[in-house]
Amino acid sequence: MKNYIVQTNPFVVPTTDGKLIEEHFGFASINSGDFSFAHMIAPPFWSEPFQVCEFDEVTYVISGKKSFQFEDEEIILTKGESIIVKKGTKIKYSNPFNEACEYVSVCIPAFKFDRVERE
Repeated sequence: MKNYIVQTNPFVVPTTDGKLIEEHFGFASINSGDFSFAHMIAPPFWSEPFQVCEFDEVTYVISGKKSFQFEDEEIILTKGESIIVKKGTKIKYSNPFNEACEYVSVCIPAFKFDRVERE
């Protein structure tokens, strides 16, 4: 048994909003729940509703800009910047800009739809 996994075929999460989500490691891709790692591209003017997650989420922006809207504050990340949003935080993710935003996210424990409460 090998002590590593090389991912050459990430699971592409079906979406209806134009966002590309490629899960390299996590429940959908390798059926593991300790963490998930995904590469994403949010199209211009993309947005999700406010949500509260049961996992910590680390985001690193590769290109473009991404908005993190908290109840009383907005943070805009750009290329090379990162953030951790702790579980239990009410947050709205969006790309209200005229260019795509490419980024990677790590969720600890792994992302699952039943671990996200959306408005």
